[in-house]
Amino acid sequence: MASSSSSQGGLVELASPSLQPQIKTPLISYLGPAGHLYSRFSQWRTSIGLPNPGTVEGLQKEVKNTLLTNFFFDGARADLNKALSMNPAFQVTHSFHLASQTSMPSYNFGAVFANASLFLQGGVDHDGNLNARINQGWSPNNVTKIQASISGDPQHEGFQMEHDYQGQDYSVNAKMLNPSPIDLSGVFIGSYLQSITKNLAVGMETVYQRMQNQSGINTSALIKYTSTERNWIATTQLQPSGILQSTYWQKLSDKVDFAADFQAVIKPQMRDAIASLGVKYDLRMSTVRAQVDSTGKVSALLEQRFAPTFAFLVSGEIDHFRNSAKVGVGVIIETSTLTPEEMGMPSQPYPPPYP
Repeated sequence: MASSSSSQGGLVELASPSLQPQIKTPLISYLGPAGHLYSRFSQWRTSIGLPNPGTVEGLQKEVKNTLLTNFFFDGARADLNKALSMNPAFQVTHSFHLASQTSMPSYNFGAVFANASLFLQGGVDHDGNLNARINQGWSPNNVTKIQASISGDPQHEGFQMEHDYQGQDYSVNAKMLNPSPIDLSGVFIGSYLQSITKNLAVGMETVYQRMQNQSGINTSALIKYTSTERNWIATTQLQPSGILQSTYWQKLSDKVDFAADFQAVIKPQMRDAIASLGVKYDLRMSTVRAQVDSTGKVSALLEQRFAPTFAFLVSGEIDHFRNSAKVGVGVIIETSTLTPEEMGMPSQPYPPPYP
């Protein structure tokens, strides 16, 4: 807006630029014509009003929230959550998982602390494996994220550090996994996503991997299209190695979301593809997710909340090609030592002592 001030590109724009003098920083003055050209270009981009396209990590956020990939489980599961504070938020969790066909019985203790700019999460399981996550927001547009895992098995240990910057109409992310200053090994990832129009955004993600004197680089092309009403999103990610992933998400109504995911490998020595369709239905006290894919799997998950502090989960999957099935049941119990006023809930009026 013309009434707001911006320091982008070293130029401060005051209210009514035609009447107010433009104040240039020494950096713009030193750059001369190039600095003036960049300043004019920044003003032109601001006048277009392109939206921020979101991060590359969240490119398929809506699809992942609709499909069952990150929510399905089998066996028995129980999560016991206890809120100790609301501002700042502090919560501890006890998680139990057993009788699964794909994983061993496990127990995990976790804790979460969060305020306006800091997010801390940590956990330890029954084998003593530790994991930690830190998100530090330096400003509304700058976030640094650190993740670490410590285990007795070196294959399960890791360190990851990344930084997100979201501009007015673009986003940048730099990430490194298991970097070693000794031999400069590790995985380094850089991504950039830019809005071209109010609906279309394009970008790229480059992965550089160096392990034991061997290195390789791979760059993916990214495309994201969002409808004008923001009720459907289509994305595509293409790698030069012949790996293609396309997703589609649409909000059919206030309670129903639909998602589709298509992945294909097109190489001379291998050709394969898989497609998944899913739907999420939000009821007043429950959420239902259902999914079917091209491998013959049909799965569903019901999360029924009988009370604000108690939820019951039932999941199931049938693999028609392998003639197998999986079933899971779980509960989520949330407790708190806080009063309704401390939790931000309206207090219930006491009944009169006499009818």
